[in-house]
Amino acid sequence: MPQNVPDFAELLRSAQRTAVHLEMRDLYSVGDETAAFEAFRRSGTVDLDPDSASWQGWTPIVREAVGRGVVMRRARIVSEPVTEYIRWEHALTAVNIAVGESVRWLPRRRASDIALPGNDLWLIDDERVLFHWFTGDGDWAGHAFNDEPAVVKMVNDAFEEVWARGIPHETFKV
Repeated sequence: MPQNVPDFAELLRSAQRTAVHLEMRDLYSVGDETAAFEAFRRSGTVDLDPDSASWQGWTPIVREAVGRGVVMRRARIVSEPVTEYIRWEHALTAVNIAVGESVRWLPRRRASDIALPGNDLWLIDDERVLFHWFTGDGDWAGHAFNDEPAVVKMVNDAFEEVWARGIPHETFKV
């Protein structure tokens, strides 16, 4: 397994065909989201402007990838009833879609018989996997890069099964 973990933006810029993201936690608590999530908790409002300052770390690199023909898909496995964090994430997903991602949601109860990887991940071009580790509280704990064929196949198979069962964002109600 390669020890060098590429910068995420660099990894996404290297995508030629596909970039898929599998999220499996009901709560994330990463520092750069804290203020926006707290604002949602207080007011119920979200920033849906993909060109606003708060989205500039994400939307330009997605638009660039999609503009090159990269198909970006994001699948989220969630518990029901959903957490307040997932309710917030669901409200924000309009931005992901506006810049070219496709998003599906899979209720956790419908994922019981899927062999899932142990961590959230990005799979690039069905060749390279970037795993994300989180603390129990949901903050970043690290990353690992892997391009071993058996690992890539396991990740791809899991993602495709989640995607096939997932509910498109437009019809998934929280």
